[in-house]
Amino acid sequence: MRGHGPLLIAANHPNSFLDAIILATLFKNSVYALARGDAFKNKFIAKILTSFNMLPVYRVSEGVENLENNYSTFDDCQTLFKQKKIVLIFSEGRCINEWHLRPLKKGTARLALTAWQKNIPLKVLPLGINYSNFRKFGKTLILNFGSIINKEDIYSDISSGKAVIEFNQKLKEQLQNLVLEIDKDDHEKRKNYFYFRQPLLKKAVLFIPAMAGYLLQFPLYYAIHFCIKNKASDHYDSIMTGLLFFMYPFYVLLITLIVFVITKNSYSVLLLILLPFTVWSYLQLKKQV
Repeated sequence: MRGHGPLLIAANHPNSFLDAIILATLFKNSVYALARGDAFKNKFIAKILTSFNMLPVYRVSEGVENLENNYSTFDDCQTLFKQKKIVLIFSEGRCINEWHLRPLKKGTARLALTAWQKNIPLKVLPLGINYSNFRKFGKTLILNFGSIINKEDIYSDISSGKAVIEFNQKLKEQLQNLVLEIDKDDHEKRKNYFYFRQPLLKKAVLFIPAMAGYLLQFPLYYAIHFCIKNKASDHYDSIMTGLLFFMYPFYVLLITLIVFVITKNSYSVLLLILLPFTVWSYLQLKKQV
């Protein structure tokens, strides 16, 4: 997606920073995401997050003394809007692994209304992010995009408190149709939404490489899984994805070197391509619910 700014993407927040990573891959232009402020406490980590176009937003639970830092972040957002950039905000204010739209905070409305008061032609794009699961390897993702909200859609005085209420109501009405409402124990309903049957020919062709992918790469996945399963909570998927992103290339390289040392065969280098292919094959056949 090209995505022309100034644009504010207003989304629900079911899966920590994985939500922002996925959105960043969809747009041709850079996406700047607002993230929880306590993640920026460490200066080194803060530099890394900033390099990934992430901006801190603080909540009362993270210290009242930090709330004033939000003014700086909101000013940065207005600067980005003037530069016709794209900003992503999670309108619920916090991440919870669930299929449910939670009450919206006022931050989205204030960002939009402030931009309109400054005559910035900001567009607000509602987005529903829906995952088939939050704790399993491989998943189906449904992104439901709503209709653009413009300044002209708000009939109240944009400098008034009524405008905040009206904006949030319009955003809520859209997100309610974009975010799937599923009880966490309703497996059948999840299956109806997310299960996609694979063609029989595809299953036959990919079966052997898929099994090889599972057997060869489960040691890395399960090693990480057992380290974080009781600590990550609602951030499990994001931490798992992040660790695999950095560790998997080294894992593939290690297996390739071991095979080369044992076989002394130069064709071992093909494993650099074949191993990722076997993982892809496994994901094609694995049930995503």
